Amino acid sequence: MRRYKERAFYLFVAPWIIGFVLFQGGPIIGSLALSLSEWQPARPPQWVGLAHYQAMLGDALVGRTLLNTALYALGVVGLGLGLSFALAWLLDGRVRGATALRTIFFLPIATSGVAMTFVWGWLFNARWGLINQALALAGIRGPAWLQDPHWAMPALIMMGLWGIGGNIVVYLAGLQTIPRELDEAATLDGANLAQRWRYVTLPLLSPVTFFLVVTGVIGAFQLFTPSYLLTRGGPDNATLTTALYIYQNAFLYQRFSYAAALAWLLCIAIIGLTWAQFRLARHWVYYENSGQ
Repeated sequence: MRRYKERAFYLFVAPWIIGFVLFQGGPIIGSLALSLSEWQPARPPQWVGLAHYQAMLGDALVGRTLLNTALYALGVVGLGLGLSFALAWLLDGRVRGATALRTIFFLPIATSGVAMTFVWGWLFNARWGLINQALALAGIRGPAWLQDPHWAMPALIMMGLWGIGGNIVVYLAGLQTIPRELDEAATLDGANLAQRWRYVTLPLLSPVTFFLVVTGVIGAFQLFTPSYLLTRGGPDNATLTTALYIYQNAFLYQRFSYAAALAWLLCIAIIGLTWAQFRLARHWVYYENSGQ
């Protein structure tokens, strides 16, 4: 009977395993081999070893793209988590129309990323965009957002903050799992709101925060759509991200092998950051059952 269940298990997971090997595992191995060779269409690949990775050391745009991507991740994840927690905390209380507000906050997640990118492009238009018109009403002259190297990345970060609805829902679910008795006990002991946040709410929500940080950084390092559709990496490479640079090398410059090497660099960077976050998590993430 046990052997029968094992066979049934492998039978049911076989489609996923086959799909992973054919459509994910195979391309992953192929991209690694491609990054270690030189290949052009209609020509056989030639083994070059680590030549492409060595070429990255002399490519100034590689460092620039990693810096741009890191700045975007820092802005979107850092500001996004703080804003998400604040809004989730407000929605967790007795706020009139909380259900409608939850729907409104989550709605951007369900909309097309390309469509919303073009809408934001219109909002950031320097001449007749709604943002600069609103600033003009307050007597402030708005910048040329997407045409100014100093404001282009902040504009993309603002666009990224538009999609914090998913984080709000996760934080809201986490807040609703915190026992009310702990907050009430802290109140009876004389703790004010800030102290209850610091010693009760935030520690119990630290696993949720850790999850959102890890997934947020991974997602931010894959930024492509806004920089491709609105700025093409400009102005002056201010919004050139690693993912966009991979696309440019592969499909604009026909440097497929170098693009594969860049993709592996991005993969290694994401894995390294994720590993570092797991190492640091033991110092600030509190798991109630384990007492850590």
